[in-house]
Amino acid sequence: MTKFSRSSVFLSWALLYLVSGCVVKNTINSSSTLNAAISQDQNLAITPPMGWNSWNAFGKNVNEQVIRETADAMVSSAMTQVGFSYIVIDDIWQGGRDSSTGLLYADAKKFPSGMKALADYVHSKGLKFGIYSDAGTKTCGEMPGSFGYEKKDAKLFADWGVDFLKYDYCFCPDYVSANNDYKMAISRYKAMGDALKATGRPILFSICEWGPRSPWLWGKEVGGHMWRTSYDVADIWDKPRNETSPVGILTSIDVMTNLGRFSGPGGWNDPDMLVVGLNNTGFIKGGGCNDIEYRTQMSMWCMFSAPLMLGCDIRNMNEVTKTIILNKDIIDIDQDSLGKQGYRVMSKDGLEAWKKPLTGNRIAIALFNRNSSNKTITASWKDLELEPGKGYSIFDVWKHSSVGQEDATLSADLQPHECQVFVLSAKKNK
Repeated sequence: MTKFSRSSVFLSWALLYLVSGCVVKNTINSSSTLNAAISQDQNLAITPPMGWNSWNAFGKNVNEQVIRETADAMVSSAMTQVGFSYIVIDDIWQGGRDSSTGLLYADAKKFPSGMKALADYVHSKGLKFGIYSDAGTKTCGEMPGSFGYEKKDAKLFADWGVDFLKYDYCFCPDYVSANNDYKMAISRYKAMGDALKATGRPILFSICEWGPRSPWLWGKEVGGHMWRTSYDVADIWDKPRNETSPVGILTSIDVMTNLGRFSGPGGWNDPDMLVVGLNNTGFIKGGGCNDIEYRTQMSMWCMFSAPLMLGCDIRNMNEVTKTIILNKDIIDIDQDSLGKQGYRVMSKDGLEAWKKPLTGNRIAIALFNRNSSNKTITASWKDLELEPGKGYSIFDVWKHSSVGQEDATLSADLQPHECQVFVLSAKKNK
């Protein structure tokens, strides 16, 4: 979540990427190697986290009943059977911070049973419980932030039974200079990362800095298990980021293009939540995507090995939404234990091919039409960086069926903004 009404002055992602290497080196790795700095619990986020977040559908209207009913729905809709497990409460759950003890407390009207009881309920369903805070003095919704209270808040969250913390970056000082800006962000996130580890409870740390300070370069070193690469993604296909609105799906896809080397087991690039199934409802509206665009987002997020955090009201999903989010074949690509992020191997006239290595010497290929008209795409083995003449058995992930064997090209007829995904398995020699 980003507070868009607050003015901010950021350098472009490209400029910050150029300067970031020396900044991170000077702030974290001055006396240790990268591997020595990474000491977070290796049992967390071995594959990309999967779950649900309250913000897109409910925003400030989140409450205890919504969370309990959502937990029930995650189980009854078979979402747990394909890997969804986290129920995360986003911003504006807070009632305030006690002036004498310094402890955060929940809004008693929204959460009459309290957070510990709610976490216990979520756990009773075999699910994991997540919550939200901010590295600033206030959250994006202007509730008390955790700056200066990191140890106290981390212990409180652990005592409540929290398994996941989404940590935003609102109400932190605006951009001053690349070096100081990086140092400040790293310092604030490391403070909470260290505090979470000190609790002794495994808590997945989700860094929600939005990408301007290249958190993929330092996120894992400060204890993060996933880090946002873009601003908030709205329920809209194509909209660049400006000062008053989030981005569209296409912008978030493009931001991920060259970040694969920073992602893998234990720490993942996060292009934000899935807007699949929002259908221009809920707290955050962007104009509404169609089902093809929703399926493309699901496809590309899985090609990216991205966290799959749903934002729709899963208590009231239509059948198309269920078909998209419960597709185990596409989810298996996301959750593949090799943990490799897909990368673009072909781009011409708005037609793209993306490639993702999988375990078992298999390969996932996504053929993607960025155009607003129907197109046919054909990618040769050379385009796909495959060995010439090598034969592959091909499985269509969305049709759940084999499409035969090929040894030269892969083609698809694509509707506007459509993405088709295939898994290629090398044919065995006779």
